[in-house]
Amino acid sequence: MSQTVAVVILNWNGLALLKEFLPAVVEYSKEANLYVADNASTDMSVSYVEANFPEVGIIQNKVNGGYAKGYNDALAGLTEDIFILLNSDVKVTPNWIPPIKAIFKNDKKVAAVQPKILDYKRPTHFEYAGAAGGFIDKFGYPYCRGRIFDNLEKDLGQYDDEMEVFWASGACLAIKRDQYYEVGKLDEDYFSHQEEIDICWRLHNYGHKVVYTPNSVVYHVGGATLSSMNPKKTFFNFRNSLFNLIKNVPSNKIILVLLLRMVLDGVAAIKFLFEFKFSHFTAVFQAHMSFYKHLNILLKKRKKLPKKDNYYSKISVVYRNYGLGQKKFSDL
Repeated sequence: MSQTVAVVILNWNGLALLKEFLPAVVEYSKEANLYVADNASTDMSVSYVEANFPEVGIIQNKVNGGYAKGYNDALAGLTEDIFILLNSDVKVTPNWIPPIKAIFKNDKKVAAVQPKILDYKRPTHFEYAGAAGGFIDKFGYPYCRGRIFDNLEKDLGQYDDEMEVFWASGACLAIKRDQYYEVGKLDEDYFSHQEEIDICWRLHNYGHKVVYTPNSVVYHVGGATLSSMNPKKTFFNFRNSLFNLIKNVPSNKIILVLLLRMVLDGVAAIKFLFEFKFSHFTAVFQAHMSFYKHLNILLKKRKKLPKKDNYYSKISVVYRNYGLGQKKFSDL
């Protein structure tokens, strides 16, 4: 039986992005059902799609619940076998969906797939949010093949091998419907950032695979919703990284990992202070306060989740990058 695919673009006041990127999605996604899930926009996004792309379904969410709730609400009424969660600032290319479908068809243990993600503004280089597949270090810091912190590699074909990775980017995340619900959907307490790492972590703990393929290529603008210069991004990244740890790290490691991560966060906060980035310094502090506020509910979620010990890299990417100067994935 052929697998059905739903490409779902989450939109919030993204009229300009829809005008730029939706035409290519429509042109190159003939094998999928297309939807724009609108997070209670106040611009003309919905009317633009209705007037220009009648083949695209409109899902109108009642509130702007961010990435996680926005997608959870939007996907609730869909019945396709595969969901592709696609950012509104992503340019897709011809033949981008068939390689993804082929992976799911050929390996039943695969629950999520990510394409190669290149930088829309600098197409020769990998893009920050996913690059050639994501990993996580021993203290919960995410990194990618093609991206270590802010160091983005040029795409020279060095990551053109299809392989299992730890997490797939939320900028273009293909996930099986059954597994999406099996592991409990996206965690709405995250609101934005790193919820894709959390759901991929849960997929691993349930015995599933996450795979990167270079045979599907997309180009991501990045920061179209929230710039890296915005303290809110700092807040969500630091807080949600702690969420990931407390929910998913095995019991025999959780206390030490959390303590060391908090020390490293303190160092990062002091670095922001010396760089006169006072709003980012405050964001780290607020991230930790929010983590403590959510601690009880996170512990309840933790109890319900299976955990495996071989869940992440044994290296510290912070030490490798800042201590040893290793700026590329191949150096690690």
